[in-house]
Amino acid sequence: MMKNYKRYEKYKDCDLIWLNKVPEHWEILSFRNILIERNEKNSPIKSKERLSLSIKSGVTLYADKTTNLDRFKDDFSKYKLAHEGDLVMNSMNMIVGAVGVSNYFGCVSPIYYTFASQRSNSNSTKFYEYLFRSKVVQGVLFSLGRGLIAKDRGDGKYNTLRLKVSRSDLRSLKLPNPNFTEQTQIASFLNYKTRKINRFIFKKQQLIKLLNEQKAAIINQAVTKGLNTNVKLKSSGIKWLGDIPEHWEVKKLKYVAEIYPSNIDKHSKEGEKTVRLCNYTDVYKHDYIRDDMNFMVATASDEQVERFTLQINDVIITKDSETANDIAVPAVVKENLENVVCGYHLSVMRPNKFILGEFLFRVLQSKTINIQFEVNANGVTRVGLGTYSQKNPKIPIPPVAEQQEIIDFILNETQKITTTISTIEKEIALVEEYKTALIAEAVTGKIDIRGFEVPEMVEEENYEEIEEEVNIAAEGTADYEIEETL
Repeated sequence: MMKNYKRYEKYKDCDLIWLNKVPEHWEILSFRNILIERNEKNSPIKSKERLSLSIKSGVTLYADKTTNLDRFKDDFSKYKLAHEGDLVMNSMNMIVGAVGVSNYFGCVSPIYYTFASQRSNSNSTKFYEYLFRSKVVQGVLFSLGRGLIAKDRGDGKYNTLRLKVSRSDLRSLKLPNPNFTEQTQIASFLNYKTRKINRFIFKKQQLIKLLNEQKAAIINQAVTKGLNTNVKLKSSGIKWLGDIPEHWEVKKLKYVAEIYPSNIDKHSKEGEKTVRLCNYTDVYKHDYIRDDMNFMVATASDEQVERFTLQINDVIITKDSETANDIAVPAVVKENLENVVCGYHLSVMRPNKFILGEFLFRVLQSKTINIQFEVNANGVTRVGLGTYSQKNPKIPIPPVAEQQEIIDFILNETQKITTTISTIEKEIALVEEYKTALIAEAVTGKIDIRGFEVPEMVEEENYEEIEEEVNIAAEGTADYEIEETL
């Protein structure tokens, strides 16, 4: 319950298990009796303005999504029309929030459903966009879905769920139905709140971006020029690297580390050994691989266990990904691990006597060096590195003692930045949770916002209101958790 918002004075029971009670004056209706389905064919062709629908952005112009429009030789007569103010729903992805109100007149894929308000008021459809984006309703839609549940990508991630909700099931779905005036009030309230929250999050994300740039600059300077600003420099012989300290060397990776591209997938096979699998996301999201991480359990053959069991000071890189700039993202094994092997989509780099593992990790974090992997990545839907492209990038090599000095310097200089970024990320997660909860509370009648005055939005906004509300919500959650444990 949002402590700084009041409840309705009276509630009544309803026959929806997921809702239980609604404000006394709200109705419960089948969706067919709330919005009007617009199953209007685009034949004869009335629009060639193709509309796109995404979970993150809602309804957008397809022309803004890609410049490669010639790839699509669509027969627009097979599309359906969506008018401005219509609620557009992807029948295959609505269970994860692929719904949105269109601000355009255009045509949409035949797998989409379009619904219009019973009045010329898009705030009614906007209310139901918020309702269908709430987790509780998505759970109901999931129970109605039919089809493929998920497709494993093999890197610890899954493709979007593809469960289709049929037209008849959707039309029969019972939902809360406030009066039109109240729908407008709730939609206006949530428009204001979510817009402000999204701007707050954007500003925090921009701050993280600046801090990461600052961190990257520190690392790049240290691993390519060293710590002594008075040291004599020499040409590295490599245009993109420029000058390096005179006593440093430049070597190909294959001369300073053994490189093992992994072939261990996440599946368990009979007759193989049970292992803990270090996956793509473990590397992508963490600088250091530690034994207390929540690794996936899988199996591997004896040969795979021998070859890919991770050791302290090993450096792991992402050897393929969806985009080239996510190639060769590194992490380093910081401590001894128990029965952990390197998973598919990753490669192990095992340093020799010329280089320390953590120095190699920092070198690969440098964009100046890492760009070699990016430009050599090949592929279409996924890009990847072949063995040659992993072994032959060139890196600067200072003496081992100096490598340790650089490692210590980078850790000391970036520790505060890393801590600050972590704090901001936790704050963003908390605000996202608050936004989700606020939407759910408003559209299900848990809070009464009818008296809320929506202020004018201004360029320079004060976000103290959001911070205060999030803190109150967090305190309320903590109190609830304490009560549950007593």
